[in-house]
Amino acid sequence: MVALRRIDDFQRRHTWAGMPLAVVYKFIDDQGMYLAALLAYYGFLSLFPLLLLLVSTLALLLDNDPGLRQQVLDSALHKFPVLGDQLRENIHTFETNGVALATGVLGSIYGGLGVAQAAQHALNKIWAVPRHARPNPLRARLRGLGFIAVLAVGLVATTALSAAASSAGSFGLRLGVASRVASALAVILLNSVLLVLAVRILNQAEVDVRGLWRTAVGGACAWQALQWGGAYYVRHFLNGASTTYGMFGIVLGLLAWLYLGALVFVFTAETGAVRAYRLWPRSLLTPFTDQVRLSRADRRAYRSYAETQVFKDSQRITVEFRNAPSAPTGTAGRPAKDAARHDAGDKDPDGGAD
Repeated sequence: MVALRRIDDFQRRHTWAGMPLAVVYKFIDDQGMYLAALLAYYGFLSLFPLLLLLVSTLALLLDNDPGLRQQVLDSALHKFPVLGDQLRENIHTFETNGVALATGVLGSIYGGLGVAQAAQHALNKIWAVPRHARPNPLRARLRGLGFIAVLAVGLVATTALSAAASSAGSFGLRLGVASRVASALAVILLNSVLLVLAVRILNQAEVDVRGLWRTAVGGACAWQALQWGGAYYVRHFLNGASTTYGMFGIVLGLLAWLYLGALVFVFTAETGAVRAYRLWPRSLLTPFTDQVRLSRADRRAYRSYAETQVFKDSQRITVEFRNAPSAPTGTAGRPAKDAARHDAGDKDPDGGAD
């Protein structure tokens, strides 16, 4: 117990240790695995129709310039390392196909709205928006359409960046390391903007956008690393696989890739909420026992979870924290009376006001 007390005191005093722990604990409290799974499910439904729409549209618009069309497709589809290769190899089946275009439009709208609804639910839960303050179904879907429009603009912009780099190489211009790094940084910056806009559009809470940038940049870097990892997986594990194994690998790899991407989004949102509401440092043993010395951040977090369940504006919920149950020694080795005194409002080692 003495060792646990020392570890707890250490992470409370050091932000670099206490902040990640608080993000993980809030992720667990918010059922982040479920939120990510919901996003991945709707992402799986919408991704193929979205790419089908993109491929069909490009096939129609760039029909007179096959070379440019192929460069743009390669630039766009390499961002989806598991499914993009399949569409790239079968591009000829979608050319001037009105049925494919109509299917892509309808499927993209349905799946995209599902992703938007799942993202709204996740963000409102993470940012502790009371149920009565969340938008009604009609307004929520209008926000979802705005979110889809932002994603479409972002996809076009990132595709244009990648296509410009590919075009430079096709004209014999060799891009140096500095140029490639600059291109990757531009994509990361653009993805950071998309993350900030997603939180701002889909979240009903008042969000300080300036405070989100550092978190968004970290999420964009993680997303870029995930794309590179997906491309590596395809090149080294799916190439040369048998038809049956390759199909299973494609489906499972796509689901895993989408789930990891959803985890990046959820963890980015959790980190932003923890920073904005100052939900750290948390007590080390909070998820495991009631015999624990709650920090001010613990109390703020648990209070927000209760207030999130307010369904009506006239409804009021009051949260009260009583002394921890008696024990021979308090959590982390302190006497029980010392822990009770801490709960009663004595000097808080974490500092700050509740």
